[in-house]
Amino acid sequence: MATENDSSNVGSGSGSGSHTVNGSATPDCKIALITGITGQDGSYLTEFLLNKGYEVHGLIRRSSNFNTQRINHIYIDPHNAHKARMKLHYADLSDASSLRRWLDTIRPHEVYNLAAQSHVAVSFEIPDYTADVVATGALRLLEALRSHITATGRTHVKYYQAGSSEMFGSTPPPQSENTPFHPRSPYAASKCAAHWYTVNYREAYGIFACNGILFNHESPRRGENFVTRKITRAVGRIKIGLQNKLFLGNLQASRDWGFAGDYVEAMWMMLQQEKADDYVVATEESHTVEEFLEVAFGYVGLKWKDHVVIDKRYFRPAEVDNLKGDSSKARKVLGWKPRVGFEQLVKMMVDEDMELAKREKVLVDAGYMDAQQQP
Repeated sequence: MATENDSSNVGSGSGSGSHTVNGSATPDCKIALITGITGQDGSYLTEFLLNKGYEVHGLIRRSSNFNTQRINHIYIDPHNAHKARMKLHYADLSDASSLRRWLDTIRPHEVYNLAAQSHVAVSFEIPDYTADVVATGALRLLEALRSHITATGRTHVKYYQAGSSEMFGSTPPPQSENTPFHPRSPYAASKCAAHWYTVNYREAYGIFACNGILFNHESPRRGENFVTRKITRAVGRIKIGLQNKLFLGNLQASRDWGFAGDYVEAMWMMLQQEKADDYVVATEESHTVEEFLEVAFGYVGLKWKDHVVIDKRYFRPAEVDNLKGDSSKARKVLGWKPRVGFEQLVKMMVDEDMELAKREKVLVDAGYMDAQQQP
């Protein structure tokens, strides 16, 4: 487990972190810096880059609770210097000084900005914070990178900005790189700002900066308060007998859902091109929440209508009805295409959450957990 002391040891440049401080990393080893490394995409991207032979550095926020569960399986104590190719450092997108300090210290070849307050509904509750981290946070990182490049002459550093299909909002599908943005939430508006900051720094300063406009991408590592994972988590618990009802909002919202493990490869591909550009990444198929319910509940022999209750609190102040991407540019230029289809994705998530529910049932039966916490 990545403990607080472990991260502090790495962050101070002691032990395995010292070689990058002095710039003495092996010449053939690329170095990547990832914000949001503890999130769904960050964990898959880290695995992908490690398999490519990269040394990976992640920026994490200080928290009283451990928030590294998605990367615990690839974490190696920094004192094990020859094996620890993933290193964690304390920083925050709201703290510009920490961003510049770690850029100067780590001297990465590639920077992936994945960090965000990424829950659309929550962004209506905390709009100021969402804008500060998602929009201004991206600007702080871009400015820190510009300053770093100016001071060091390291003009080869490449930058990836995580965009979102939510930026298109109410613009009718299919949505491509040329489709106008019409954001419908503070999160989406903030992502639009981050997108244009990235374009501006590319045009104004010649930085190799790409925007990846990724449509919804899910996995067993998705946060449990996102609708897809909320559904598959409930399916497992209902099937095992730990839960009976699932409360949801708009079942007619339609989304282009893909597998996060496929999408992180597209991020990397963008930074391997000769010219920086922006790309939509999508499956080009759209499915409603109701269709997701049909597949998830049907997979384990249940009827979703017996368990789902509509709760108005989950309706957003401004809904986004239909998102469906046109990723023809990414397919042609990058050679990227999704490997995991919609039904395969849903079943993959249900399988994982069935196993999680079984383990939870053991704790409930042993008296270590109260199953009545869920209706």
